[in-house]
Amino acid sequence: MKTLLKALVVALVSLSFLSTGFAGDMKDCVHMTNGKMMMMKDGKEMPMDKDMTMTDGSKVMMDGTYMKKDGTKMSLKDGDRVMMDGTMKSGGMKEGDKK
Repeated sequence: MKTLLKALVVALVSLSFLSTGFAGDMKDCVHMTNGKMMMMKDGKEMPMDKDMTMTDGSKVMMDGTYMKKDGTKMSLKDGDRVMMDGTMKSGGMKEGDKK
C-alpha cells in the first residue's frame, strides 16, 4: 500500500511539472496581429506596452523588430510570435493558441 501511494504521489508531481512547463511556454509570448504587437501572458492577450528582453537576451520592440542575441534584426509579420525563451515561430497563430 505504501509503495502504491508513493508511486501515485511521484506520478502526480511529475505531471504537474510537465503541464506547467509546456502549457506556460505556449501561453507566454509576444506576437504581431493586424500590424500591432500583442503580448500573451498566462493565456491573456493584451497590447505590448514596452520593448521586451527575452530570457536568451534577444529583444522584441514595440514596432515589431526582433533582434536576436547575435545582433541579427528581423521584422515580425502578422502571425509571427516570439516565445519568452527567444525562439520565434513563423506563420499564423492557431485559433486554439488565443484561448
